[in-house]
Amino acid sequence: MRGTQRSNPATRILTTLIALLALQLGSLVAPAYACGCGAMIPDSSERIGVDREESAVRWDGRTETVVMRFNVHGNARRAAWIMPVPSRAEVDLGDPALFDALESLTAPEERDRYYFWPREGDWPFDTSYGDGAGAAAPGAAPGVGVVGRERLGPFDVARLTATDPDALGDWLHANGFELPERLPGALRPYVDRKWEYVAVRLAPQEEGASLSGKLSPLRITFASPELVYPMRLSRLARTPQTLGLYVLADHRMEPRSPIGGDRPEVTFAGRIGGDENAALARLTGGAPVHLTALEQKFPHPDRIDDDHHLRTVADTPYREVVYNDRLLTIGGDVPAWLVTVGGGALLATAATLLAVRASRRRSHPTPGVRSTA
Repeated sequence: MRGTQRSNPATRILTTLIALLALQLGSLVAPAYACGCGAMIPDSSERIGVDREESAVRWDGRTETVVMRFNVHGNARRAAWIMPVPSRAEVDLGDPALFDALESLTAPEERDRYYFWPREGDWPFDTSYGDGAGAAAPGAAPGVGVVGRERLGPFDVARLTATDPDALGDWLHANGFELPERLPGALRPYVDRKWEYVAVRLAPQEEGASLSGKLSPLRITFASPELVYPMRLSRLARTPQTLGLYVLADHRMEPRSPIGGDRPEVTFAGRIGGDENAALARLTGGAPVHLTALEQKFPHPDRIDDDHHLRTVADTPYREVVYNDRLLTIGGDVPAWLVTVGGGALLATAATLLAVRASRRRSHPTPGVRSTA
C-alpha cells in the first residue's frame, strides 16, 4: 500500500526562509533607480537609490541658478541623470557649505513647554531621574546638438540640444549615459518647447569606489523669465521621492500646485542677509533676499504631471517651532508637583494635629477651673 508522504514542519519552514532570502538577495542585485530632478539609473548590474533631492534655487527675475545635491545609497559605481532647462545652461561645481548655511538659517525655533504632573520617564516612574545623565565632445547625431562636455569633480557633464526625443535617447545611450527606456517619451514635452538639457554621469573619483552619501553639489545657471524647477522626469522613479527646496528670491515664493505629490509644506519663510557666509554670498551676490524653505513628498512619482512653477505670495514670515516638553521643577531639581503635594500633605497633617490638640483640651479642663454649661 502506497502512503502519502507528509513534509516535516521544520522542512517547510526552512524552505520558506530560503525562498525569502533568495527574494531579498534578488532585490539587492536587481537594477533599481530613483529620480532626482531628472532621471537617474546605474549600470545594469548595480543598484542605486536617492533618499532625498535637495536644491537651492536663486532667481532674480531674469536668471535662475539651481544648486543640487543628492543623498544616495546602493552599490553603484556609475550612474546618470538628465535635467531639462528652458535655455542655454552654464554648469560648475557648487559649494557644500551652502546647504549647511541654509539648514542653520531655517532650523526650527526651539521652545520649552512645561507640564506639572509626572509622565512616563519621570520620577517616580523612572528610577534614573536626576542621574544627570572631461573628455572631448563627440560629434552630435542628427537631431542632437552638443553645446559642451566637461569633467567637474565626480561629474561627466554634457550640455545638449535636441529636436527629437528618440535621437536624444540614442545619443545618451551611445555616449555612456544609461537612462530609463521610457525617457524619450517623457522628454517629448521639453523637446516640443525647445528646451535644452544637462546630462550628467556620476562616477567616484576613486577607482572602484561606489556612490554613497551626500554627493558634491552641482550648480546650473540659465536664463528664465519665471522661476521653474524641472520635476516632470521624476515620474520615472520607482520609489517614493522627497524634495527639499530652498528658494531665494526678492519675495516669498511657493509652487502653484502640488504637481501630483503631497501638498508642499513651508518650513521657513523670511528675509535674510545675503552675505551671512561666503557660500551664501556666492549665490545671492551679497544682496538681501527672501528665503523660503519647502518640503514635499511624492508617494507615487508616476503621478507627477508637470514641473514646479513658483509664484510670488505675501511676504508673511514663518518659522517652524519645535516644543521640548519638560517637567516643571523648583530650583532646577525638585519637581513642582512633589513640593505641592508634599506641602499640601504637611499642611493637612499640621491641621489634623492642631484639631486633635484642641479636642484634647476641651476633653480635659485645666485643674481649678470649673466648666459651666
